[in-house]
Amino acid sequence: MEENNNIILSVKDLNVKFNLRGKVLHAIRGVSLDVYKGESLAIVGESGCGKSVLNKNFIGLLDPNGFISSGEIVYYGMDDAKPQVLSSYKKDKEWLKIRGSEVSMIMQDPMTSLNPLKTIGKQIGEALELHQGLKGAKLKEAVYGILRDVGIEEPERRYKQYPHEFSGGMRQRVVIAIAIACRPKILICDEPTTALDVTIQAQILELLKELKQRYNLTIIFITHDLGVVANIADRVAVMYAGDIVEIGMVREVFYDPHHPYTWALLSSLPQLGIKGQDLYSIKGTPPNLFKEIKGDAFAPRNPQALAIDFEEQPPFFDVSPTHKARTWLLDPRAPKIDPPAYLKNIHSGI
Repeated sequence: MEENNNIILSVKDLNVKFNLRGKVLHAIRGVSLDVYKGESLAIVGESGCGKSVLNKNFIGLLDPNGFISSGEIVYYGMDDAKPQVLSSYKKDKEWLKIRGSEVSMIMQDPMTSLNPLKTIGKQIGEALELHQGLKGAKLKEAVYGILRDVGIEEPERRYKQYPHEFSGGMRQRVVIAIAIACRPKILICDEPTTALDVTIQAQILELLKELKQRYNLTIIFITHDLGVVANIADRVAVMYAGDIVEIGMVREVFYDPHHPYTWALLSSLPQLGIKGQDLYSIKGTPPNLFKEIKGDAFAPRNPQALAIDFEEQPPFFDVSPTHKARTWLLDPRAPKIDPPAYLKNIHSGI
């Protein structure tokens, strides 16, 4: 297992399953993914495609009925230490050296992420006390500095306040402050702007860009909002039914997509709609992950599916050195099928 100097996290053929009511749900199906130091990687897809489940494995927050059935997750970011095989961790004690200080996570809803009975200062300070041993005046000064970094003015006054005294946008800043308190190397953002209005959303995205530079962060951004992706990401991974079907630089995936699911996802953007015509929507429903999936998981919803799509799962085909897609359409023997007409407006729509 050799370290690539640019790779901070490597996922190889990961399979994650859940025991549910006597059945087994195959939530993550053979995902392989490398995350590079200092990049912003967006993982996109419909609700239920496995985005959050995949990322919970990087921080040891998988639900108790979930388990890794096969595959490997290796973290290369430890200072002066060997690569850490995260997929082998079984106990909370093992995760303590990773969670918070190496990999941290911002959850979707800031109100449920904060304890209503503790002051803001106490909640941010807990992480610093646990991981860095700070106490007293030093702890307070460190918390004041973090509050300033996330754009909260009058930190001395705000330190003593409770979550209900903050607006939604301010609470999200506090959640970000808690996540970056121990200066992690990877920050996982799980739809952090979903509950916010558009103006505040833009401010939070701008803040994350600033913090990425200031704290030298690698960001993994989970979202279904493609407008957010265009704003923050360097690379995009498109997930469908527990697998990555296309990955590339943001401009490659937006302006030269190759997987039919990526076509459908981009065509669904409201800003690509034409006045007087119905908005595009993806027909059908995602596959049942309790059952074994044969062929391309998107084939039953793909009006242009080939016969082989129903028989055999496609491998990844390289579009460029940084762009690949898991679709038989890239096989040299496949017929030429053009992307939907909606995508001609993509340049003006995003």
